[in-house]
Amino acid sequence: MLYILALALSFLIVYALIPPFSRLGFKLDFVDKPRKNEERKLHREPIPLTASYAIFIGFFVAYLATAREFNWETGALFLGGILLLTIGTVDDWYKTKGKDFPALPKLIVQVSAAVLVYLSGNVFTGFVNPFSGEYVVFPELLQFVLTILWIFGVTTVINFSDGLDGLAGGLSAISGMTLFIVALAMGQSNSAIMAIILVGVTLAYLRFNKPPAKVFMGDAGATFLGFLLAVIALDGAFKQATILSLFIPILALGVPIFDNIFVVIKRFMQGKAIYQADASQVHYRLLRAGLNHKQALMVLCLVSTCFGLSSIILLLVQI
Repeated sequence: MLYILALALSFLIVYALIPPFSRLGFKLDFVDKPRKNEERKLHREPIPLTASYAIFIGFFVAYLATAREFNWETGALFLGGILLLTIGTVDDWYKTKGKDFPALPKLIVQVSAAVLVYLSGNVFTGFVNPFSGEYVVFPELLQFVLTILWIFGVTTVINFSDGLDGLAGGLSAISGMTLFIVALAMGQSNSAIMAIILVGVTLAYLRFNKPPAKVFMGDAGATFLGFLLAVIALDGAFKQATILSLFIPILALGVPIFDNIFVVIKRFMQGKAIYQADASQVHYRLLRAGLNHKQALMVLCLVSTCFGLSSIILLLVQI
């Protein structure tokens, strides 16, 4: 019952807040304007970039109302979210002016948000040895590096996937539902409540972001969702994991992770900067192959669902 309440509350808050924030976006000219001869700009009308604030408010109001706990981990999640929302807003503001914000400040802030989570105690500590049943604890330096890389990596790949109406929100909703099921099966109530709230906020956002989109969440919202997904996996699926079950959260986020590994390798081989925006992601490749927006979205969401089911099957094998 609590999970249904959390889902409904988060959905309703975001659904109610997006329209007034959208009107404010138009009033402030905080909109993503289409550019001629720009393959990555698929829309033809100005779209407000304000959904991130509704998503942020909806998540934390629903979480505090249902989980009713405020500890160091919650504080780190909130402060990290604020950092990402702030730097993402600056980045989005540059985009409204047709400019690109430098990558280094974004990198510093995203790593800082990950460090806050690490300092709060939400850490990838090790794994269960399948042969001895003993828990193998990593050295502290390796714990730090792996935790930061995981949070930063997932934050980045969700942001990179936000190039097609409904895609980042759809992939986040599917991944969130997968992590919710995994958390329930593992008896991890806190990560389960976070995951179902994330599903609620993304479903509400998708009501306005499905093709043709009426609102965008911009870098601010996409990085925040990626940050949440990474933290939920750390708080849930990665705890007391075996070697095999370490792949559960990776499969849950399979589409953005594997696509962006391909993109990074391709950019590296071409001598491009990894953060240099281009149209090499899988959704652009599907569009160039002849699919329309809705078809490309459905294909990728279907593949993501298959990855999610695979991770659940892997969990059942573990149980």
